[in-house]
Amino acid sequence: MSEKDSPRALLRAMFDAAVAAADPMAMLARHLPERPRGRTVVVGAGKASARMAEALEAAWDGPLSGIVITRYGHACPTRQIEIVEASHPVPDEAGRRGAERVLEAVQGLTEDDLVIALISGGGSALMTLPAGDITLAEKQAVNKALLACGAAIGEMNVLRKHLSAIKGGRLAAAAHPARLVGLLISDVPGDDPAVIASGPTVGERSTPEDARAIVRRFGLELPASVTRHLAATAGCPAPGDPRLARTENHVIAAPQLSLEAAAEVARKAGVAPLILGDSLEGEAREVGKVMAGIAQQVLTHGQPLPRPCVLLSGGETTVTLRGKGRGGRNVEFLLALAVALDGRPVYALAGDTDGVDGAEEIAGAIATPDTLARARAAGLDPRAELADNNAHAFFEALGDQVVTGPTLTNVNDFRAILIP
Repeated sequence: MSEKDSPRALLRAMFDAAVAAADPMAMLARHLPERPRGRTVVVGAGKASARMAEALEAAWDGPLSGIVITRYGHACPTRQIEIVEASHPVPDEAGRRGAERVLEAVQGLTEDDLVIALISGGGSALMTLPAGDITLAEKQAVNKALLACGAAIGEMNVLRKHLSAIKGGRLAAAAHPARLVGLLISDVPGDDPAVIASGPTVGERSTPEDARAIVRRFGLELPASVTRHLAATAGCPAPGDPRLARTENHVIAAPQLSLEAAAEVARKAGVAPLILGDSLEGEAREVGKVMAGIAQQVLTHGQPLPRPCVLLSGGETTVTLRGKGRGGRNVEFLLALAVALDGRPVYALAGDTDGVDGAEEIAGAIATPDTLARARAAGLDPRAELADNNAHAFFEALGDQVVTGPTLTNVNDFRAILIP
């Protein structure tokens, strides 16, 4: 690693490369279908959906119409496709009205028409349309409970699908008999299209009983209308549903591609990269402890790589709320890692590639060998801050936050542990 490649600068360069690799403007055009004989309608939702719509308009030779829903502050300039902004991670009325309009946009189409669905992470909360007599306030309560209980993203989305009038393949079914092509940016472990944004264009294999089992597993207290709906619903369209026969889905950007871009930055700096996995899950603080153990193995034994090296990983950890602080899963991972390393010569960055970790407009943070020492000098107790889920405030006090603003894409978490 050369002098100009300081650990902080190299970590940030790897993170920026990971984000750039998932920019829809760089890759969406090569995945577009041929023009149809009839109309082309564009719908979608997610933190990257507006950027995807902008990229589509730049590449498409022909008229378009439609609507996509993105997070507040994530809109992009478009001419033909309407951009609606809504709330994430807790849905709001703007998202509910937008979801109604998305469904309306695909009504009455013919076999000659084409629907292009632009789907990315965050779409589940942004495009919310409660089923049955469930109110938006009740759906918000379910969402808040899911975010706090420690459920994995796949478990959250199973329940969300069975409480929705648009997810779990229902959007694709509504577009029948038109051809539907889904272009997806993955933010989920395993890149399963059925999990991305709760799979609005993908047939669903889970059943209402699976959703009820998740409620029991996490002891969720649900509104009466939600309980009634889960007891009565017939479930989502299955993969073999004839209404989905003309639907195809393509993952056009995924965490692995972003990790490979970061690895290339490391190689050019003379640092050996090792991608540990693009789909790591688990409690953020526990994953932090495990990663600290791997870093210690490198420090002590020069394995699995000699120094200098960087350990890269992606995926989506979870946080079970125990305290009342300001936190997010990436900064909680990072603080747990720093506590476990206890001043050893290791640098790390953890951030969300959409620029938002948890509810904070902060992508993540950087930890250094002197993080704990600087914190104690500032009157902070790292272990107490971790116990209170207060990692954003912790790294803010040290001036070590990573702030990007909206990146207009989303391939989930990025973690780099640099051992110089």
